[in-house]
Amino acid sequence: MEQIKGLYRVSRPLTSLSGALAVVLGGYVAGTGEWFNIALAVIVTLLGAAAGNAWNDYQDIEIDKINQPNRPLPSGQVSPELVKRYSFVTATLAVLISAFINPTAFVITLVANILLFIYSWKLKSTVLFGNLIVALVSAMSVVFGGVAAGNPRPTLWLFVIIFVAILGREVLKTMADYDGDLSENVRTISTVWGKRAARVVFYILALAALVMMLLPYILEVYKPIYGYIIFIGVFPVFFYVLYRVGQKRSGSQLEKLSQLMKYDFLIWFLAVIAGAYV
Repeated sequence: MEQIKGLYRVSRPLTSLSGALAVVLGGYVAGTGEWFNIALAVIVTLLGAAAGNAWNDYQDIEIDKINQPNRPLPSGQVSPELVKRYSFVTATLAVLISAFINPTAFVITLVANILLFIYSWKLKSTVLFGNLIVALVSAMSVVFGGVAAGNPRPTLWLFVIIFVAILGREVLKTMADYDGDLSENVRTISTVWGKRAARVVFYILALAALVMMLLPYILEVYKPIYGYIIFIGVFPVFFYVLYRVGQKRSGSQLEKLSQLMKYDFLIWFLAVIAGAYV
């Protein structure tokens, strides 16, 4: 039972939920009503995310002993070998199920899983390149929903916004993980360029995401309620995070701000759904 709990935790289902919701969002704005395929895409996304998270934890055992000692692997709740097998099984299931959606969905799933495995294995210890991979795969979730629904075109601008916002969050996470990454000689924007440079890059990306979120309101792409929700629910949280990151913060405090950004994305999802009512 303890091992099962450990596998559940390494899957990080709550973290994966944002990706699944992005798939639903992409399928919704596609406007085709192909909800069976969209449901399959959600299952594929959850399995792929579980595989990627488990593999990442497997690769980061030593780093997590410093940054996240309470995680299942460094705490001994689950064995490394079991996590490795679990990762490969869930990835395989994701790819197999995606074949029942359509050929494009199959290719996207296969490539995304390969990228996530290579990222944790080799690309994580790179300046920005690994972060770009994570942002790309995360942003593809919304396009994946559109592909499953048979109409990806309306999801493309959403892809750009999510990509920039996730990339900013990834930079913020390198600041949160600075101590553990430095001790293990992991090359990130924070350990190589320094926290100050990473903070500047984070500011640029976060502000760019805010501007791009505003454009659909200015261009009247969506109904006015979209603007009301982002002004009241999204922007204040973003500016709060920007303010707090500008002050001296510990790794755990920066991690909490990173999590806050993630939950703020969910409010933006709600704004898109309300504004793009189809």
